[in-house]
Amino acid sequence: MNKGGVMMVLYEFPVSGNCHKVRLMLALLGLPYRSVVLNREQREQKSAAFLATNPFGLVPVLQDGELVLRDSQAILVYLAQQYGGAHWWTNDAADLAQVTAWLSTAANEVTRGPNALRLLHKLGRAINETEAQQITHSLLAIMQARLAQHHWLALTHISIADIAMYPYIALAGEGGVRVDDYPAVTAWLARIQALDGYVGMAGMWTADVVGAR
Repeated sequence: MNKGGVMMVLYEFPVSGNCHKVRLMLALLGLPYRSVVLNREQREQKSAAFLATNPFGLVPVLQDGELVLRDSQAILVYLAQQYGGAHWWTNDAADLAQVTAWLSTAANEVTRGPNALRLLHKLGRAINETEAQQITHSLLAIMQARLAQHHWLALTHISIADIAMYPYIALAGEGGVRVDDYPAVTAWLARIQALDGYVGMAGMWTADVVGAR
C-alpha cells in the first residue's frame, strides 16, 4: 500500500529486465502492488489506453495513487526517496552523483550491450552484434574492476545503482555472455540475491547453476 492506503499498480512485461528492477525494489521495500501484465504480442503497450499513461508506449509504468511514473530508473528514484528512508536515499550531493552515474549506465551501456544481446538471442531482434559484444565486455570489465575493490557499485552500501544495473547483468547469459568470467561481478550478483525480500526471474545467473556445472 502507498501512504494513502491505496495499492500501487505496476504495468509490465514478465520477461523485461527493466520491469524486474521495479519488482525487485518493491519487494526489497516490502511494498505490495498489483501487477498488470500487458500483451506484448498484441502490442498492448502501444494502445491508446496505455499511451494515456506513457506516451512513449514502454513499460514499466508505476501508478501510485494519482501519480503515474514511467521509466524504470525514475521509478527507482521515486521508490527510494518516498519509501526507502535513509538506507536507500541520501541528499549528499557526491553520493547522489555517483548513484546517478550508474543509473545513466543502466540506461545507456546496459541497454546497448547485454540487453541488446539478450534481445538478439532470446527474441531474434536485429542488432549490431559486434558493437553490443564490445560494449558488454567493456562494461563488465569496468564493473569487475570496481567490484574487486568494493562490495557495491556506487556507495559503501547497496543503493538503487545496484538495483538498476542488476537485472540485465544477471540475465546476460541469455545473450550468450559468460558472466562467470568476471568473478567480482558474480560475487556482487550473489550478494543481491542473498538480500531479504529478493525476487528473481527465469534466466538469471545464480550460484546454484554455476555450482551444478
